Amino acid sequence: MSINVFNLPDLGEGLTEADILRWLVAEGDTVTMDQPIVEVETAKSAVEVPTPFEGVVHTLHGAEGDTLLVGQPLISVSDGIEAPESAAGSGSDDAPEPTHGAGYREEELAGTRPSAELSVDEADPEAGEDESSGNVLIGYGTSAAGSSRRRRRKRGGPAAPDGAAPTGAAAHTHDALTAAPRMAPTVVSPLVRKLAREHGVDITALAGTGPGGLIMRRDVLAALEQVEDQRSRADAAGPAPTGLATAGPATPGLTTGAPVPPPPAPGGPAAQGGPAGAPKPPAAPAPSSSPEHGGTGQDVDPRTGLGVAAREPVKGVRKTIADAMTRSRGEIPEATVWVDVDATELLRLRAELKAADPQTTPSLLALIARFTLAGLQRFPQLNARIDTAPDGSRTITRFQGINLGLAVESERGLMVPNLRNADRLSAVELTGAMREIIDVARSGKASPAQLSGSTFTLNNYGVFGTDGATPIINHPEVAILGIGRIIDKPWVVNGELAVRKVATLSIAFDHRVCDGGAAGGFIRFVADCIENPSGALARI
Repeated sequence: MSINVFNLPDLGEGLTEADILRWLVAEGDTVTMDQPIVEVETAKSAVEVPTPFEGVVHTLHGAEGDTLLVGQPLISVSDGIEAPESAAGSGSDDAPEPTHGAGYREEELAGTRPSAELSVDEADPEAGEDESSGNVLIGYGTSAAGSSRRRRRKRGGPAAPDGAAPTGAAAHTHDALTAAPRMAPTVVSPLVRKLAREHGVDITALAGTGPGGLIMRRDVLAALEQVEDQRSRADAAGPAPTGLATAGPATPGLTTGAPVPPPPAPGGPAAQGGPAGAPKPPAAPAPSSSPEHGGTGQDVDPRTGLGVAAREPVKGVRKTIADAMTRSRGEIPEATVWVDVDATELLRLRAELKAADPQTTPSLLALIARFTLAGLQRFPQLNARIDTAPDGSRTITRFQGINLGLAVESERGLMVPNLRNADRLSAVELTGAMREIIDVARSGKASPAQLSGSTFTLNNYGVFGTDGATPIINHPEVAILGIGRIIDKPWVVNGELAVRKVATLSIAFDHRVCDGGAAGGFIRFVADCIENPSGALARI
């Protein structure tokens, strides 16, 4: 049978990696072409990826939570067709041998034995990407003929009888190679290297249990278990744990398989750092991870001395948000202007519209968005972008239309879906379009196109019960408008004190594209529309 390997494709907008959220199939399942097999999270959205192959799932290249780069193997699918008997005989000289390429695929399964039943594109490291690599457009599989061929490797001499051991010069060479020290660890799988690196395991100090001394996932896990066992038996510092990377010399006997001596008793010569009687300055006490010292029993932060509750890698959407916010603060010289606005008349107008026609009543956010779009048409400096050329020169690019971004809080983090050409929509049309795009973003199903391309962002942080904020500009835009909650406040009306519905608007803008006059004029225009909505709607 042949194995078709489907590599992680580019899911749009030039994304380079994706995190595996959950597998929709398991090894041994039968899949059909274009069937969704996995849900992955990119820097912009969560999407289901279909397979371009049909057959039986042979290998899932990665566990839930792993990060894969575009072009790395995602899933291997077997066509289920057994190879001819003449080519499958175990004693034939032409039978394919397990190669490091095969070990690479199988090792990604966390330590299973390499299989010889692999196609040429998977088993031969000299075979480059071709039609059967799996790196194809979703929904367009490769031909079976391109993946069914098998490269035969000729042996250098006549084959020995089945079961016969090598003799003479061959046996001498075999013994010499077996006894020779390894100059570098045999690690094929990048997943095993990643596991060792994340846990501080020195792979050069491990003896592999796989074929030909190959270091497997189980070897790294065994080293970790031995380290934990040593830690549980000794409170004081002892010899370097097996396989653990340290600044001092590694424990002898690791590469030869010699038994590791048990840690010395606390207070013994080894615990004092040298032979008996050798002077040594007292060592500073290490932070304790015991519960009575505020720790968790597992991990203690050396800087604060407190136990670590959890460690969360910065990746996926959180990494994208962090990079975007850092870039915005680092590149944009922003300034903020804010104003309090009386929204009493806006609430009254909406109540009247709802009483007249509940089915087509625009939302408060849609009405404010409509005023915002009108303000951007009057002050186009804020609907722009700064482009930097390779020679360092800059250009301010202004747009004829407006793609309105909406800051949305979701379980996956902050999303900014946008409405294309929002300036062409009425308040009623904005209500439906905004509700739809917000629901899609919160469900994590927004496409990369829906989450990119905005030219101005509207941020309603009043839903969190906050009055005001200094929002961060959504790079590469040049401005963002924030809306606080609407609450009862004392307000002077016609020279008399009254209780009115008041909200705070704030705009952060890029001082490179305009000065305070444009930003102040824009936010004042939006505030005037909110305070006199009937007149504003009649004009816009």
